[in-house]
Order: sequence, then structure tokens, then C-alpha cells
Amino acid sequence: MLKLKQQFDLQRDVVFDILRKEASVCRVKEYSEDVDTRILNTERDGSVLYSWKGATGTTRIGKYDPYTKQNKLLYTFDKQVCVSSCSLNKEETLLAVSLAQNTSAQQRLKPISRCLTLLIEIHPINNTKVLKAVDCRVKVQFLHQETEWKSALESHLLLFTEDGYVDLYHVLLSKQEGYRVVLSNPERLSRAVERIIEDFCWVQWDGHTQRLYCLTRKDKFLLRCVQFYQNHSCDTVLELVLELPANAFRAVRFVSLGFDHYHVEKPEQELVRMRVFTNRLEQERSMCVCYSQPLKDKQELTYTVVLVHKDCSKRFRVCLGNDKPSLNSHQLHPLFIPIGYYILVYLQGYFLHCINTRQHEMLCHSLFLTGQDVNLGMQSQSDALTVMHKEDETSVCLLELACGSIHIAELSPAYLLQILRSDASPGCPSSRTDPLRLAALHCLLVFMGDDLKLELK
Repeated sequence: MLKLKQQFDLQRDVVFDILRKEASVCRVKEYSEDVDTRILNTERDGSVLYSWKGATGTTRIGKYDPYTKQNKLLYTFDKQVCVSSCSLNKEETLLAVSLAQNTSAQQRLKPISRCLTLLIEIHPINNTKVLKAVDCRVKVQFLHQETEWKSALESHLLLFTEDGYVDLYHVLLSKQEGYRVVLSNPERLSRAVERIIEDFCWVQWDGHTQRLYCLTRKDKFLLRCVQFYQNHSCDTVLELVLELPANAFRAVRFVSLGFDHYHVEKPEQELVRMRVFTNRLEQERSMCVCYSQPLKDKQELTYTVVLVHKDCSKRFRVCLGNDKPSLNSHQLHPLFIPIGYYILVYLQGYFLHCINTRQHEMLCHSLFLTGQDVNLGMQSQSDALTVMHKEDETSVCLLELACGSIHIAELSPAYLLQILRSDASPGCPSSRTDPLRLAALHCLLVFMGDDLKLELK
């Protein structure tokens, strides 16, 4: 159903380069020690932030540029630390880092007991400023600014805490000696803080739209959309009431805010999995809120797609059958994949539901496929894949964190054409019903209709 193209491979694009650098530091021909390289975050421009264990007992943070295919060392800690969150400003002058204060191997899978959040000058002095020292997890994310590098003398940093609030730091900078960019009045940094959200239980960052989605609950669950603008102001542009179970989020959830390798959520706590997707490049803009809820007593799964742009929602229930091994509750959560104005709901080995969010009232415009032929061709299970934002709305990036691979995924015209063929062998997807074939035809002609060769086929 999807056509995959590998965009990034951690071993090929980063680790080989690190091993060469560490060999140079140690003055050896080859460096064979484990560098323990881990992806930390992906920024709006597609750059990948990662950490690795240096040869001298240090932890280093680097950046991979997808355009130049080059790696750059950003910062070196003088000891081994556990980096749980990281973000780099656009000008590459400031690095925000949250450190988990439990460094022993036996404690890595335990909840974080303490978190130290730092703001680091990296161009070029490397001074540090402590932003937070708290007993809960902290996530950091810089806002993106459309400014020239030489004129940017301020940065803006979002700070999310497990205690349920979001702060916005306005960081003023100054130049010294013509090229050094340093914090201006760092002792006053704590005074330039703006509280954006309080008492959230779920939060998602959208880097391309510069939007923040937060879920709060009093009597009902309320989803808020906060838009950040180029003049550094923000405003709540949407509030939406969602019908969710009362105990939907027993622990605070962070979505699209990097990868914490030192905190593992308990699967049984994730009763609801939720994502928000927007399509802003089409003439008819769309926004979809997707969430799933497995049923513990049955091999059934329910998921809901709220079509905000259509002012309606669609709820689906899928029976997974009793002929397959029972899955744990966290394995019953599907993966929501946005491609253009389609939302794909995918559970590996069970089903793939391709939902047309424009023609929601016509069931023949949505494809529902079952069986092994819906496998995406990824090494990881569907619950181990991460959907990443991408500027091109006709495709999506999928990250396999375990192996460090990023793939660009598009709808496969060849697969859809196979559905239309009447002479395919038994067991092929083309032996399905006419509504399924009509949905495939609609996708080929409308969604992919600017390709003359494809129309002729």
C-alpha cells in the first residue's frame, strides 16, 4: 500500500563518521568500542540531533544535516550523562538539554527521579545556564524563526514539564567581538518566562505549523490549539471538546517532542493513544484528531477520527478475530499515518484502513484491507514506528527508532492499480469488492491525477 524510500540511516550516516572521529582522537587506525549512538530529536528543517559516548568517558551531542549530509559536533559534556530531551535553535547558537539524573545501567528503565534542564551557549563559548532542577521529566523545544542568521539576537524556547505546565522562555542574545553570540543578562532569564498552558495531561508539538496541541480536563476533556507567530506572540485558535474515558491518561503524554531513552512508559497505562494532523498545503485545509482505545475483554479495537474541518467525527470498531495470538493492550493501538488528505490506520498483520477525510460521507472512498498484504515492509512492529512531520504533504516520514532509520512513505500507485485489475490471481487485493476498487480508482484519479502515464495505465 505504501512506497518506501530510506532517507536516513543512523549507522550509515552517523555512526561510521563518529568511529572515524573517535579513532582520530585516540590516534588509532580503527575505533572498535561501542559509541552508544541515540537519536534525540528531529528539528523543523529535518536535521537529526543525536548523542554518543565518546572515547574519553564523555557524552557528545551532534547534528546531522539532511541537505549537506554532514555531521557537526554541537557540545561535549565532561562526563557521561543521560540526555532525555534536546533541541537546537535555528541559528545553532543555543542548545537546550534535559538530563536524567540516574546514570547507572540498572536504573535506566526506572522512572526518572530528577531532571536537570540546561541552556547552553555553543557559538562558541559553551557557557551553561540552569533553567530547571525538578523531580519530574522536562521536555524542551525551540520555536522556529524565519530570520537571517546575522540578525537573530533572540530565541524562544518551550519548556514542558511532567507536572503539567508549559513555559515559554524569551532568550535575549548579544554579540561580542563580531562573532560570539552569548546570553544577554542570563541572571534575568527566569524573569522573561511566559506561562502558556497549565494542567495538561497530553501535549503534542507540530513543528511545521508551529502549533501546540494540549489536552486539559476539568468536567470534560478540552483540546486547545495554540498558534505561535513570527512576532513571537501566541494565541489560542481552537478549543474542542473530546469524548474520552475519564481515566484516559493516567500519566502525562508527550507527542512529537523527541525521544527519551531513559524513561519507559508502562504499556498498561496507555489506555488511549492520540494524534492531531493538519494538512495546510491543500486549498481545502484539513485538521484531524485521531485516537484509539483497545477493548481489554475482547480482541476488538475502536478508533475515532474527528474531522474538525468537516465538523463531524467517525468512529470505527474492528474485530481482530480469535484465530490469532492475543495481543497486549499496548499492541492493540494502531498507527495513524497522514498522507495528503488521507489518514491511514495501520495495525501490522491485521488491517490497514485508508480514510478519505474529504469524502467522509461516502464509504466507497475509503479502503479497508486485511491480512498479511497490508504489511508496510518495515522491520519494526507498528507500535514501534513514529510518524514525523514533513513539509511535503503528499508523503510522510516514518522513523524506526530501534534501528535508527527514517523512511519517506507515499501511497503506492502500483498497489492501487493491482486492486483494479480483474485478471489477478486469487488472494491478490484485486479480488475485493467493487466499493474497494472504486475507492482505489478515486485515489488514483483524484489524489494522484496529475500523472498522465498513471492515468493511461
